[in-house]
Amino acid sequence: MQINNRSTQLNSVDFQIGYQNVMTNISNPIKAIKTFGVKKFITSEMIPTELKPKTAQWFPNYQLHVIGGGMTYRALQEWYASHHFKYPQLNALLALTSYHLLNEVVENNRYSGTNVDAIADLLIFDPLGVFLFSFDSVARFFSHTLQMADWSFQPMYAPFSGTLENNGQNFSIKYNLAGSDKWSLFYFFGVHGLVGLSYKAQKGTSFSFGAGLIAKDLIELNGKNNTRSMTTSLVWTAGLFYDRNNSLLASLILAGTKGYRVRLNIYPGMISLGKFSPGLFFAVGKEKELIAGIHFRFIPVGCAGYLTK
Repeated sequence: MQINNRSTQLNSVDFQIGYQNVMTNISNPIKAIKTFGVKKFITSEMIPTELKPKTAQWFPNYQLHVIGGGMTYRALQEWYASHHFKYPQLNALLALTSYHLLNEVVENNRYSGTNVDAIADLLIFDPLGVFLFSFDSVARFFSHTLQMADWSFQPMYAPFSGTLENNGQNFSIKYNLAGSDKWSLFYFFGVHGLVGLSYKAQKGTSFSFGAGLIAKDLIELNGKNNTRSMTTSLVWTAGLFYDRNNSLLASLILAGTKGYRVRLNIYPGMISLGKFSPGLFFAVGKEKELIAGIHFRFIPVGCAGYLTK
């Protein structure tokens, strides 16, 4: 729903067909892979053979499911453990699997047929991420050496339009430059990839800047025997970020897409209104309309609205 040519209205998603088709494919993966083509599945979904967008579905699989999913699993596990849940690993696994399954259902939408993308994501790369981040050495490398953090957007629901705004899970990585205690290489990724530099200022605060590419339109690559795979077209994007101790406080992102040409997120902890510290969201949308929303830490989703049309 972050993609430019997909609707952000929740009632536009056929959850029933999406769920049934995803479950049909992951319950009989061998049949689905054979129908799609074993060699094509291995070279496009699993092994980095090419960098062309049409044949590089493996890239988000490693980046978002192995690394992003693995980091999220480990963070959830540690959160459950610190809050004295009886089975932190199981709770973390259920949480990760649930929202990744929902993501595949939304992406599948009304399509009925062979969908190997869900097989690769749910049955191969998600378990691989969970396995790798179960090791302390792996978690320590991403946490300390790469300073990896979850810098997701603040999801907002616009009740009058029925749309979900500003959703998206994102991650940041910083790698200290040799000989410098101030500058780091910076990478910010989700449905986009921004590369740049990060500068450590005073009192644990940092400023980061990056530029790169963002997914614009979702493209279906229909094949033989009622099969398909997904890819995206890419356009430019750039962003400026402000954080304290690797906790994101504000971000400004520009992009060459019709949706969210300008997106500003101000997170809780940046502005205080008495005892409250809300998150704020402003964006310029597809028709150059201004969208704004407010987000509180004690509810899972904020409220947004269109200020101008």
